[in-house]
Amino acid sequence: MRRVKLRFANLEVEFTDRERGIKQVYEIGEKGTRLPVVVFGPEGCGKTSWLKQAAAILEEMGFEVFYVNPLYRDFTARTDVREVVDRFVEVISETTGVQVKLATLVILVVRELLERWGKKRVALLVDDVFQAIGLDKAEFYVKELLGLIEHPPASYENIVAIVATSEGTTRWRIGRRLWAVITPMWNMSREGFEKLYNAIPSSKPPFSDVWRLTGGNPRAYSLLYQVDWDVDRAVVSLVKEKGLTLDFISKWRSWLERAVEDPDTL
Repeated sequence: MRRVKLRFANLEVEFTDRERGIKQVYEIGEKGTRLPVVVFGPEGCGKTSWLKQAAAILEEMGFEVFYVNPLYRDFTARTDVREVVDRFVEVISETTGVQVKLATLVILVVRELLERWGKKRVALLVDDVFQAIGLDKAEFYVKELLGLIEHPPASYENIVAIVATSEGTTRWRIGRRLWAVITPMWNMSREGFEKLYNAIPSSKPPFSDVWRLTGGNPRAYSLLYQVDWDVDRAVVSLVKEKGLTLDFISKWRSWLERAVEDPDTL
């Protein structure tokens, strides 16, 4: 398996960990997805990295693969149909409506690949799409993916459709219908996180301290690295990024204090 190179702070590191997730990608590639798979997980836990590694694996398995992150105007098109790639490049270069257009385009081109170009193995990997198109449209986007699987414009061998998001408020909207398989993703395992820890070639706190501070969350590790391991600076940065006002903090302080003593409180 070719491991993809990923950006980590100002470094480039090789994809690590997620052995179970990698195994699941191979299984999905063999069977396809009968229903779209919606992966929920906390911000920075590694969903995007996993999707990009999945794209490389599925390409090796003979799929036409499309990774799209409408929120950040990012895409990867692994196909020999140049016309399709050009359409993504054209949308990215536009100045308005790019997010919604990207989210829509990935479904349209898969339909065309099946019908017009006779492709038999196609994969859609869509990242942060609900935030991009609007939370009220989440369930209908999933329904459209399901329609592609159940009512394709032409016969196919396998379709893989995976959506990943850290946005949780749409979970009940999707979950109340039988349109998708909802599955969680958490932070990295201790063993896998230690590999990432060792891949950063700089002086740093002991692994046990970094593990305790981050809980295995790669983005939290990246933030600490960028502020030279100054925890106070990291906290201030996070507070500003999330817009955590004094009123918000006051409202939830007692719950957080109780959760520290007993996580089951949540």
